[in-house]
Amino acid sequence: MATEVQVIDSSSVAPSEPTPRKALWLSPLDLVMASRGHTPTVYLYRSHDAASDFFDVARMKTSLAKALVAFYPLAGRVDTDDNGRAQINCNSEGALFVVAHIDRRADDFGHLKPSPELRRLFVPPIEPPSIMLAIQVTFFKGGGVALGMALHHAAIDAMSAFHFIQTWSAFSRDGAAVVELPCHDRALLRARSPPFVHPDTLSVFCPTVTFSETSSGPTTSETFPISHDQLATLKRLCGGGKISTFCAVSALVWQCTCVSRRLPPDAEARLSFPANVRRKTRPPLPDRYFGNAFIWLGATGAARDVASETLASVAGRISGAVRKLDDELVRSAMDHLEITAAETESQRPLKGSMPETELRINSWLGMPVYDADFGWGRPRAMSRAESVRGGFVYLMDVGPEDEGGTCALRVLMCMEAANMSEFERLLYANI
Repeated sequence: MATEVQVIDSSSVAPSEPTPRKALWLSPLDLVMASRGHTPTVYLYRSHDAASDFFDVARMKTSLAKALVAFYPLAGRVDTDDNGRAQINCNSEGALFVVAHIDRRADDFGHLKPSPELRRLFVPPIEPPSIMLAIQVTFFKGGGVALGMALHHAAIDAMSAFHFIQTWSAFSRDGAAVVELPCHDRALLRARSPPFVHPDTLSVFCPTVTFSETSSGPTTSETFPISHDQLATLKRLCGGGKISTFCAVSALVWQCTCVSRRLPPDAEARLSFPANVRRKTRPPLPDRYFGNAFIWLGATGAARDVASETLASVAGRISGAVRKLDDELVRSAMDHLEITAAETESQRPLKGSMPETELRINSWLGMPVYDADFGWGRPRAMSRAESVRGGFVYLMDVGPEDEGGTCALRVLMCMEAANMSEFERLLYANI
């Protein structure tokens, strides 16, 4: 029998003060993400026995209403302008806020393995789908809370999402907290007029992603810890020096994926990953730019080469793409996306998995993932609630309970269930 949650309350939380009422124009980098829908995440908190007001719902709503004054697009709705282009209608209708109980203990969910069930339990259904932000506070039997959240990708990327959560939690801890205000000027990422796409852009820029609902079997998600010792070994294998953690871990994951999938030797394997452009544009974007400010870069190679090269060589393919990120590449990418905006707007929400030749790695390393103390301590664990698209990987720092221990980071992998055991064997055999 499936576990059920008991919904105690469902309401809308609007900004506590008047906010601008307008249509917020979306940049080309926002538009390409609009069809992705909502990103579901879950935070787990231990109960404080001495705190009679543990996750006081009234306090959570009051602080959310205050945060939504500065982050007012999250209180709006996605719609379209007269030309059919997606925009955010900043109408202050508010965020969905659900309170629920579940007859299970927090420890039953361990380190939060993403799954459709985890999302069903802890992230509220989005109705209507135009809602920008939905939240669910679920109280466990015996204490503890799961904070589930769904943020519409048309509005923000990961950096902006964590900025919002930092602000909301700061207001919950201290109503008079001083916070850094977001920048909502998305025209800073407007395409050029006329647009111009540099001939070299498409050698590293990945403007599209292909999904198929007829994949080679069911997918599954697993999380693999990487210890500090394993990471040190991996970096030595990748040439040491100034190789980044991202490039080293991505090289290992890419190589192990190509081998475990048994790709045809001549097949072109491609790794893609988001690159933050905030410091790459000229002039740079404000540090607290609120929106999507990343483009997808890619590295390619024949499957036989990626599978047989040294890890240093594979890492070099990835770092080579990173080094090409500059203002011209960013501008050309935006111009390309603006030119193809009509095609992007016509896309239905993307479903299915990527081809087995494709791998997409998202890095949350170094981001304030766990900076979400609402006054009752930092979360003991945090993760995506669901990851069902084969070929998607997330690199994440460890949680507060693992800090100071042996684990350096976690690799959240979603791929074909038939290949997962071989991937795990290869992953640890190589480090």
